Amino acid sequence: MTVRSEAEALRPTDAFAALYAQVQQFYAHQMQLLDAGEAERWATTFTEDARFDVPTLPKPVHGRPGLVIAAQRSADALAEAGERHRHFIGMLDLTERPDGVLDVRAYTIVYASRIGGGCRVHRVCVCTDVLVRSGDGLHVRTRTVTRDDFP
Repeated sequence: MTVRSEAEALRPTDAFAALYAQVQQFYAHQMQLLDAGEAERWATTFTEDARFDVPTLPKPVHGRPGLVIAAQRSADALAEAGERHRHFIGMLDLTERPDGVLDVRAYTIVYASRIGGGCRVHRVCVCTDVLVRSGDGLHVRTRTVTRDDFP
């Protein structure tokens, strides 16, 4: 029988560390697409039948076509307002299910910058995702976002 200390039990395996880095890279790429206003490319980071539930929309969006519309509307509104958003995702809590599906809970801070003006924290949110693997990488099956300033 092998006895492991608590510190050893909490130490990630090389496989988990590689998976964690892959998930971080996925989010970095996805958020940069969103912040660049690349709605169609951003939508491809979701499954075809994805569910996207955020408090800024009146109801959840289902599927890539709806995601493209929602993201493009947001990009257009920001451009018209002369503002840029930058999404920072961190503090990822990652759990892999036995079937390989990934549950991720993370904090998201959205910074807003006025073009030619200042920068401010726009929103602080919690993002809860279900990620699935496919031949071309990770995709979001479901995303639920809550805002800290909402009850």
